[in-house]
Amino acid sequence: MPPALPLPTIDDVRAAAARLRGHAHRTSVLRSATADARTGASLFFKCENLQRMGAFKFRGAFNAIAKLDPAQRRAGVVAFSSGNHAQAIALAARELGSTAVIVMPADAPAAKLAATRGYDAEVIPYDRLRESREAIAQRLADERGLTLIPPFDHDDVIAGQATAALELFEDVGELDALFVPLGGGGLLSGSLLAAEAVSPLCAVFGVEPAAGDDGRQSLRRGEIVTIGIPDTIADGAMTRHLGERTFPIIRRLARDVVTVDDAQLVDAMRFFAERMKIVVEPTGCLGAAGAFAAANDWQGRRVGVILSGGNVDLARYAAWLAGA
Repeated sequence: MPPALPLPTIDDVRAAAARLRGHAHRTSVLRSATADARTGASLFFKCENLQRMGAFKFRGAFNAIAKLDPAQRRAGVVAFSSGNHAQAIALAARELGSTAVIVMPADAPAAKLAATRGYDAEVIPYDRLRESREAIAQRLADERGLTLIPPFDHDDVIAGQATAALELFEDVGELDALFVPLGGGGLLSGSLLAAEAVSPLCAVFGVEPAAGDDGRQSLRRGEIVTIGIPDTIADGAMTRHLGERTFPIIRRLARDVVTVDDAQLVDAMRFFAERMKIVVEPTGCLGAAGAFAAANDWQGRRVGVILSGGNVDLARYAAWLAGA
C-alpha cells in the first residue's frame, strides 16, 4: 500500500484564500442582540448563505478547479452533489472557462436543480436509494476524460472551505467556540485547520442531523462509520460517512460532534427569518441550532457560528416556517 499523502495545512488554506480573492465574496459577520440574550453568549454569525451561489461550497469548488492544468480545464469536470456543491462546481467551471457535468439525485430541491442548470452545467439525475452517485461520476470521468471533484473528500476542496473560518477569525479575533455544520466534513475539517492556526484555544464542534450521526459515531469509535441514508430536512448533510481525508483532521482537532433534530433546525430557520431577516437553509442552520442547544456551556463567551448556505426551495421553506 502506498504511503498516505500529507493532509492539507494552513499554508494550503492561505494559498486558497489568495486564489479566491476577487472571486468569492468576503461574507458578512452578523450580530444579533436577541441571539446574545437568548444564549447568554456573544454570537458571531459568518453568513455563507450570502456567498456566491448561496453557500460556502463556492470556495472549495473554485479553488479545486483553479488548480487544474489548462488541459484538465478544457476537458471539463464532473461532480456529484445534492445541490450546493453542484451549483458551486457549475459556477466555478463557467468562471474559469471549463465545463461541468453534475450527478444529482432526482429528488434534489427544485431550486438547486434549476440553479445548477442555470450555471450551464449538464445534470445527470440518479436514484439515491438505488444507485451509487460515486460510481456514476467515476464512469463519466473515465468515459469522457473529465476530472472528478468530490464534494468534500478532496484536499483542494478542504482548503477552499477553510477560508470561511479563516475570514471569521480575521474579522472578529479569537473565539472560545465555533459551531460548524457537518455533512461529509469538508467545511468542518477546513475550519479546524483555520482554528488551529489562528485561534488555537477555540473549541470547534461539528453539528450534524440527529438522524444522520455518522460523524459522532465515527469520532466515538475512532474509525469511519457508514450509516443508511438519513431522513432529515438537512438535505446537504444526508451523507452516509465522513471522508478519508476529512476524518483524520476531525479526529485530531474537533472538540466533539453533536446533533440536532429537524425541529431545532426549523426553530433556527424561523429565528433567522424573523429576527435577522435572512434566509438560511436547514443544513445551513446546523451550526446555529447546535450553538443554541449548547448555550449553557458558553455563558459570557465568544462563540462563532458558520451559516453554511441559503439555497432552499421556497415552497418547502414557507411550509416549514408555517409549521406545516
